[in-house]
Amino acid sequence: MKIAGLVLAAGAGRRMGTPKALVRDADGVTWVVRTSRLLTEAGCSPVVVVVGASADQVRAELSDEPVEVVEATDWDEGMGASLRAGLRSTDTLSDAVLVATVDVPGLTAAAVRRVADRVGEDALVRATYRGVPGHPVLIGRAHWDGVIASARGDEGARGYLREHEVVLVECGDVGDGEDVDTVGELPPGHG
Repeated sequence: MKIAGLVLAAGAGRRMGTPKALVRDADGVTWVVRTSRLLTEAGCSPVVVVVGASADQVRAELSDEPVEVVEATDWDEGMGASLRAGLRSTDTLSDAVLVATVDVPGLTAAAVRRVADRVGEDALVRATYRGVPGHPVLIGRAHWDGVIASARGDEGARGYLREHEVVLVECGDVGDGEDVDTVGELPPGHG
């Protein structure tokens, strides 16, 4: 089955003081490039990156990457706008989409693959880290319309996932699911 990757990277990062897509890891790689590479490495194709705040700068970071870039013009509404834009633009040949946010520096290709292994057109699969739900989330094609219809504000797909049966896949042994919102939460060497 074909799994598209979707990187949500449109936010302004107000609490961070800069868009999180442009934060750099310890190797100097921006989080948006790092996350898109993880999805590619895990076998997602195509990989779609949703941009919004500082769209031109984020696009420039991705210029040498094999990704499709989609702009969510209503990005300031919250994650729901990014999710809707990404799902609407995702390859119609894909059976599922694997969604990752750009602000999880501990995400690994192993965690992405573990979630992706549960693929199916009716799949709803979410990574957990020591029992706490996180990213990535795998959304089978049968759920795309429902997620698009319900994705609002900063909730993203949370409301939809609460109302449907979701397979939880523990990934705490292969990654860290903590999302980072402020400079004080950055791992050593990131900035």
